[in-house]
Amino acid sequence: MVAQEFTVDLNKPLVFQVGHLGEDYEEWVHQPIVSKEGPRFFESNFWEFLTLTVWWAIPTIWLPVVCWCISMSVRMGQTIPEAVLMVALGIFVWTLMEYTLHRFLFHIKTKSYWGNTLHYLLHGCHHKHPMDGLRLVFPPAATAVLCFPVWNLVKLFSTPTTTPSLFGGGLLGYVMYDVTHYYLHHGQPSREVPKSLKRYHLNHHFRIQNKGFGITSSLWDRVFGTLPQSKAAENKK
Repeated sequence: MVAQEFTVDLNKPLVFQVGHLGEDYEEWVHQPIVSKEGPRFFESNFWEFLTLTVWWAIPTIWLPVVCWCISMSVRMGQTIPEAVLMVALGIFVWTLMEYTLHRFLFHIKTKSYWGNTLHYLLHGCHHKHPMDGLRLVFPPAATAVLCFPVWNLVKLFSTPTTTPSLFGGGLLGYVMYDVTHYYLHHGQPSREVPKSLKRYHLNHHFRIQNKGFGITSSLWDRVFGTLPQSKAAENKK
């Protein structure tokens, strides 16, 4: 007897449905629904509220923390040029983290009930509903929780004086990433560089979803060989 395939009801809260898709989840989640109206995640209004974040909350909440971290290093004796260098290094390290997390965690393949459910919450929902403007940036409460292990990790590889500015640089890189990500989906760039970046990212969503893992730049895709070919290059084959 063949088991009946599970069908997701888009008119009901999705989070606890998607796990039932099993091996079909990977195909389902990469068939995007292009609508600015996001789906319902949870029956509970409280849990639903925690999944919704306006884009401007990210710089509003985290830029003061970035400034505080940098000023802490300066107060501890770090010179302004040294602080600037540490901030730049932190941003650079973040770009690698951005690529690594997107490629190896956000695009991990799952088929178990809880694996599918957790992946949908983490990143699958974004691929299924890529224009959902209230779920494009990471909820600040979750970021705050992750800041603690990241801070302690930075402490292992740096001195007490450089830890705050290096961490602040990484946090600034994250803010740039989340704001850029929102803009690539909802902005209408007129200049070539942001227009190219928008094409590069939307290509990841709608054409080649197993390549193009950078958001703020294609640097690490070029380094690790995951830069997708252009349509023109594909057509020449």
